[in-house]
Amino acid sequence: MTDVLIIGGGIAGISAAAALSPHCDVTLLEAEDHLGYHATGRSAAVFLQDYGNTVVRALNMASLPSLQALTGVLSQKSFLLLGRPEERDDFLRDAAALGVSETSVDTARAMVPILNPGTCAYAAVRHDIWDLDTDLLLQTFLRAARDGGAILRTGVRVKKVARHKGRWQVSDGVRQFGADVLINAAGAWADAVAIQSGVAPVGLQPLRRSMARIAAPAGLDVNSWPMMDGVGDRWYAKPDAGALLVSPGDADPMPPQDAWADDMVLAEGLARYEEMVTTPVTRPLASWAGLRTFAPDQALVIGRDPTLPQFFWLAGQGGYGFQTCVAAAALTAALITGHTPDLDASCVAAVSPARFVT
Repeated sequence: MTDVLIIGGGIAGISAAAALSPHCDVTLLEAEDHLGYHATGRSAAVFLQDYGNTVVRALNMASLPSLQALTGVLSQKSFLLLGRPEERDDFLRDAAALGVSETSVDTARAMVPILNPGTCAYAAVRHDIWDLDTDLLLQTFLRAARDGGAILRTGVRVKKVARHKGRWQVSDGVRQFGADVLINAAGAWADAVAIQSGVAPVGLQPLRRSMARIAAPAGLDVNSWPMMDGVGDRWYAKPDAGALLVSPGDADPMPPQDAWADDMVLAEGLARYEEMVTTPVTRPLASWAGLRTFAPDQALVIGRDPTLPQFFWLAGQGGYGFQTCVAAAALTAALITGHTPDLDASCVAAVSPARFVT
């Protein structure tokens, strides 16, 4: 038996296991054969403090000091917002939302020499974002969880969840696990886990995000290039190990599944990127997709279920899982162990699943 059972071995579940393991017995169950398989393993993460709504930004900023203290997790990167001639109003709106300052196209081309001056009419920049080494951060949390005594089990597909004598009984058909508190960190499957546990879903929606890796244009060294984002998030690109990652910025509703990139969606996104540069896109080196799962109000869902407090939500990370994970895990640990959260009370209320109770 264990005090806390976590369903889901992505960044949310693993960081929560790390935060909780010094205080209680923790067992984490992951359905796949290795941890971080779905959205966590497919993220092209950067840390941008102004990414997300007000609640997400509060979690970003609460996570930043700890992320900065971890050697090698964050590395300085610039960010360019780019707009076409007809996108002036939308460009100004996005620039204000992202906290970027308008600059000349010539300055932008000095940073990214392949930008097309015929189509790139507007540019805005900020220099205080970071590349986020997702694997290093995941491994850091895994090490902390194991050092704290957490048990991490893979290949456990939960088939039955029940309550017996005030405790949870979870089974994959062969093995059974018991706990006082069940943490639902199942990502795209979080609503399904809630229903399986006799708890009302909160309306989580998985949205597909596709990605392609393309060769460095014209053989250039792209490692110092900024992340680039098209107006309206219609495409974005960032350097990655000597190549470029390019996304169509898609957000197509999907049922929970092992997602894959749609060739047409990917081709359309690559075409939007290609319009803004002077080098053609050849065949992608690789492509993939992941599911970013959002609550109806786009904020994370963290807290005890109001109808069954022994069921704890840690879901709805959307595209913000890595940059919010430190604060989300600390809040989870505080609420489960009965300590006062470091976050402002209004932020705690804003992520609570109680907000969905009418």
